[in-house]
Amino acid sequence: MRHSYATHLIEAGVSLQDVQHILGHHSILTTNRYTHLTSQTEALATQRIDALMNGFKLSWGALK
Repeated sequence: MRHSYATHLIEAGVSLQDVQHILGHHSILTTNRYTHLTSQTEALATQRIDALMNGFKLSWGALK
């Protein structure tokens, strides 16, 4: 249940440092295990990466 709670917080956009504080972890590395990709976070990551990459133009393999 704790793992699900932490995962839902991260998916809702709560920062990793805030989740660390909520869960009472001393190390951010302990909290980091909750950042695994779920289908929702994977879809959001894909959307953000696509939006970022749409700003670049490639011409003959050169970045412009």
